[in-house]
Amino acid sequence: MPTNHVFVLNADKNFLSMVHPARARKLLSQNKASVFRTFPFVIILKKQIQIPHLKQYILKIDPGAVWTGFAIQCGFEIVFQMELKHRSNAIKSDLHLRSGFRRGRRSRNLRYRKKRFDRKKQLGWLAPSLRHRVQTTETWIKRFIKYCPISAIEIEQVRFDTQKIIQPEISGVEYQQGVLWGYEIREYLLDKWGRKCAYCDVENVPLEIEHIQAKSSCGSDRVSNLTLACHDCNQQKGNLDVADFLNQKYKFDLIAAKNRIDKILKQRTSPLSSAAAVNSTRFAIVDAAKRHNSNVLCWTGGRTKMNRCQQGFPKSHSIDAACIGESGSQIKFLTTQPLIVEAKGHGTRQSRRTNDKGFPAITVKTDKKTGEKTTSTVAPKRSYKHIQAGDIIKFELKKDSKTCSDKKKAIESTVKVKAGWYTARVKTPTPKGFEVKIGEHRVTVSSMVGVKFIYRNDGFSYSFL
Repeated sequence: MPTNHVFVLNADKNFLSMVHPARARKLLSQNKASVFRTFPFVIILKKQIQIPHLKQYILKIDPGAVWTGFAIQCGFEIVFQMELKHRSNAIKSDLHLRSGFRRGRRSRNLRYRKKRFDRKKQLGWLAPSLRHRVQTTETWIKRFIKYCPISAIEIEQVRFDTQKIIQPEISGVEYQQGVLWGYEIREYLLDKWGRKCAYCDVENVPLEIEHIQAKSSCGSDRVSNLTLACHDCNQQKGNLDVADFLNQKYKFDLIAAKNRIDKILKQRTSPLSSAAAVNSTRFAIVDAAKRHNSNVLCWTGGRTKMNRCQQGFPKSHSIDAACIGESGSQIKFLTTQPLIVEAKGHGTRQSRRTNDKGFPAITVKTDKKTGEKTTSTVAPKRSYKHIQAGDIIKFELKKDSKTCSDKKKAIESTVKVKAGWYTARVKTPTPKGFEVKIGEHRVTVSSMVGVKFIYRNDGFSYSFL
């Protein structure tokens, strides 16, 4: 399977043109280069060389609410693909949990501090979960610029422009009747209605845009009045009211008809949270890119989808990034194996831990000499420096490990993890070893003998499709 091209640094740590993986292996085997970084894979030459001309590369970014796609293009060739998963939902849930603890403390008979409602937010303020999307995207922009001669950055700035969707006339007749007409609206509806018919749930068939309230019955063209339907349902409904049509379609099951009517009427006005998140961060991501490269171009999501559909590429985050803009109209993929990066964070910074009910978690320590027990609510300090949570390591499991298949349900059956070599991300360090998660099972290794470090923790986990 073709893999991503390899980043190359000169002996003085200045970037050079990317090379094919076979060329990188040859340089490493001839001892002319060494590994500088594992994810993404970067090699550094041992002797300084003079390169009269460097290739020019374009960094292409497709921002999303959960996933962000990256692609690096050289000429008409895509030489690198990456997909980044954000941890925005985890941040939001952690903040929601913390606010619940705070409300609980204030409602009890404890020291009271008045709520400060006069806090003023700075211009351009973003919620922590949204700011995380911008910061992680900027982190990878800086990394790529450090390892590769990036001449331009192309960003899909707007995937769902709700203002234009609700009022298409604000962009003029050229936009409505141009080659891009219909792409933004169709993509919005596909995500909103789950890529299936709203009336019969059929999937993997051509879907048509359909008016919930027919235009002959004073229905508007606003996106809140649009849905997706298969050809048969669209023809059968015609200009009927949605309630009358569904009562006829499910006449032998009136409960199912009522449930589907309620679902459609409720979902037609429900906001698309992913679209809102993308719209909230679209300008911040462009501003972050401009801080590191002055040549930043912005394109619409309609152009991306048109390029992808005309060339017959499947849909994925990294492929969407490759199809962005004018340069994505005629491309050739030299790699089909994107690097999957998932943001994991750097752990908790709480000085005082709490249990699941918000009360201080008390840790009991026993003095080995005196036998006295002491309690503390402060998070224990680490007494080890050899390994950290999040490190990627390669280790040998010398014998089969028995682990409980489900500790919460207290199932007595055990599952064996066979002996052998494993590469995994450290889940929990221990004073003498570590604990990792292999599949769905936790395995504890009590020795660091023979352990090889693949990558130190930087807040991300790495894998390939």
